[in-house]
Amino acid sequence: MQLIRMFSALLLAAGGLASGHPHAHDEHEVVARDSIKIAPGPSDTQIQFAPLPSTVDSVPINATLGYFVGDLGGGVYWVTDGTYSNMFLVSTHGVIVVDAPPTIGHKLLYAIGNTTRLPVTHLVYSHLHADHIGGASLFNATHPTIIAHAETLSLLASLSPRDPLRPLPHVTFENNYTVRVGNQTLELSYHGPNHTPGNLFMYAPAQRVALLIDVVFPGWAPFSELAISCFIPGWTAAHDVLLTFDFDVLVAGHVGRLGTKHDVLLQKKYIEDLHDSCVSAINGGFDVTAAIGPTVAANPGNPWAEFKAYFRGAVQTCADNTTSRWLGVLGAADVFAFENAYRMVISLMEDV
Repeated sequence: MQLIRMFSALLLAAGGLASGHPHAHDEHEVVARDSIKIAPGPSDTQIQFAPLPSTVDSVPINATLGYFVGDLGGGVYWVTDGTYSNMFLVSTHGVIVVDAPPTIGHKLLYAIGNTTRLPVTHLVYSHLHADHIGGASLFNATHPTIIAHAETLSLLASLSPRDPLRPLPHVTFENNYTVRVGNQTLELSYHGPNHTPGNLFMYAPAQRVALLIDVVFPGWAPFSELAISCFIPGWTAAHDVLLTFDFDVLVAGHVGRLGTKHDVLLQKKYIEDLHDSCVSAINGGFDVTAAIGPTVAANPGNPWAEFKAYFRGAVQTCADNTTSRWLGVLGAADVFAFENAYRMVISLMEDV
């Protein structure tokens, strides 16, 4: 209903433009490249984005090995290939692994094998997405107990055909679950949908290490469309939930460095700024008539075209205003500026 009301408002703002003359339109102004980049322009390979600030600096990745293993103390280690990251805990009775990104792949086996001779006895799925657990089948030989939220099991089980690279979890839960293996403890909790249904908060209390995947991107602006998240209010609220944990280090699932509470607070401010900028845009922050006029005139009776023109105006206004304040603060604030603003505008229309 919110979306319908917004569409009705933009049509009223456009006045009688729908009766305009098509010949007043320059056909090259409405060429659509794809569903997001709705204005013609250079390809992404030709765009010169802003220089990256030092906040994005990665740990050094050994060119021969192709991965980095960091010792977080107390038998906890994190592994990264510079783009993805995960974690494992070495106990007195076996290894707990959290996620198995296929980009790291067999290197994860090497990282664990070079650290301990103990077998992997437990594997935790943060959520269902294949880019984080698509390497799970690499551990089939040790038959680990796979643990996930009940929503993750339901979603994986619904795949047809099922993905053999992501074996179904053996143990599921609804709210809280504690993994105890030997002398290691990993606390799992669920606080509602955010990036996906079933996406977990994970915490190693003895080592003060937190894991939350696909929410915070330490040093960087969020990935496209706010990490392609399913429920933006929950994804936004996840920042506050994460800050209730008493952690020193955050393993975030992406980028080549660890996060801290400062990184969480900084991205939280970015999201709040993006939210406020998009609210301002759709509440009269740009000239709707000027933004949709040429498209309405060129496409009489086509409300989809009119709505796309409205999105272009609202989203670009939000993106421009937000980016101007975050360049040099978070890495690549300009790269997915339009896509992130687009997702926020959609959420403001649909999720509230």
